[in-house]
Amino acid sequence: MTQHRSDHGYEMDAEVDDLEWEDHVMATVAGEVRRRRKELGWSAQDLADRCEEAGYPIPRNVIANMESGRRAVLPLVEVMVLAKALRMSPIGLIYPVGYVKEVRQLPYEEPRPAWDALQWFTGNSPAEGATDYMLDHFLAHDLELRSALAAVESEDYERWKVKTAANRIQREAAERALARYADQATNAKHELRHHRDAIREGGGTPPHLPSPLADVDPPDSDTTEENDL
Repeated sequence: MTQHRSDHGYEMDAEVDDLEWEDHVMATVAGEVRRRRKELGWSAQDLADRCEEAGYPIPRNVIANMESGRRAVLPLVEVMVLAKALRMSPIGLIYPVGYVKEVRQLPYEEPRPAWDALQWFTGNSPAEGATDYMLDHFLAHDLELRSALAAVESEDYERWKVKTAANRIQREAAERALARYADQATNAKHELRHHRDAIREGGGTPPHLPSPLADVDPPDSDTTEENDL
């Protein structure tokens, strides 16, 4: 089989199964490290220096061997440090969306779009047989948190418009909008409480709440959370 090395690993002329899955993953990460390093105009030594600054030295020769495919292993901790040094997220090294069209998500599986694989990895798409309900509640909590914040901010703005309305028509329009956003905020807060209760029931600790949503948790809640300042 003929293989051509690119910035993102191997471009294969034969079927992808001819290349071991571990090698495929490593080649993808190494290719993105190389692409991003070149994009920043850094040498391998520059990247090594920044890894050291991040608190976890990765020598220049290790980086060079990884990029050239001569290294047999790539620890997860190094992926995390390399991502920090390269000013990107670790998931962007594993699934370089926009730069790699398809990846092999798991052994013996057909290649799939990098974006789909990234969504699976981060829990944003359903996984067959998945029972990680805590993650589901945290993802739903984040969505409802955003909705609640947007509704509360809009509610405050419409309340200000009611107070400053120049005439009856403007005031009535602002009052209708205020009631609408108040309902949205109430519903979003209700959903937030549901997910926060489910997180606690599962033995977890809900995320901190921003101050505009401090009333979501009951005053007598036995949680040790502290609201954001």
